[in-house]
Amino acid sequence: MRRFFVENLRLKKDGSCVISGSEARHMTKVVRMRPGDRFELMGGEGERFLAVVRSIGPRQVLVDIERALVASAPSPVEITLCQAILRSDPMDYLIQKTSELGVDRIFPFFSMRTVAKIESEKFEKRVRHWQGVAVSAAKQCGRPLPARVSSPTSLPELLIGLSGEECLKVVLWEEEESMGLKGLLKESAKKERVIGMVGPEGGFSMEEIRMTRKEGFIPVSVGSRVLRAETAAMTLVALVQYEWGDLG
Repeated sequence: MRRFFVENLRLKKDGSCVISGSEARHMTKVVRMRPGDRFELMGGEGERFLAVVRSIGPRQVLVDIERALVASAPSPVEITLCQAILRSDPMDYLIQKTSELGVDRIFPFFSMRTVAKIESEKFEKRVRHWQGVAVSAAKQCGRPLPARVSSPTSLPELLIGLSGEECLKVVLWEEEESMGLKGLLKESAKKERVIGMVGPEGGFSMEEIRMTRKEGFIPVSVGSRVLRAETAAMTLVALVQYEWGDLG
């Protein structure tokens, strides 16, 4: 069954709802929904409904809510991914796949070795694009809520913002030889929240690792292989979900 997402979902007293904007265009122009077609309607607060198309207008779709659907239970662990900004396609792929795996928040940041350049006046446009990728991933896999993507910042600013977070904090570092992420998760008391940090294509500098350590991040590896940044991020989220969350 097709799924559509409306951030600010407002139901009328008669149980109907008007869908407009990009989702209405997608319904009418891309998948060509017709009156009588049923679909799953998802809201920005985790709502899920079985809905049916009543009528289609030039810029909006009127639908009727048939019944509420039972939302799937959230993962027992909340995962935040701090990701050094990658080039366009790898970054989109990373957001898509980590969203499918259940990451809750994504904080993009610039590091010393970041290759991709985004002008500050284009931040808002890029975040809208990334958020759209996360929403599409949520619809594809049936997540009640998409991952939330924040505006890009610098690593020092990001660390200041995370300084009061009480949770397990890990930073993936290919030069770490004594501690692996899998072993750390098995040895540590289970936490409700995990913050994972992944570097850019060229990895973190030694100075950046020192900065993260000062803020409570534990450097870990994910094995003997040197992974692409997007693969490393997916591996981090998958391991946390497998050991402490709802994967497997």
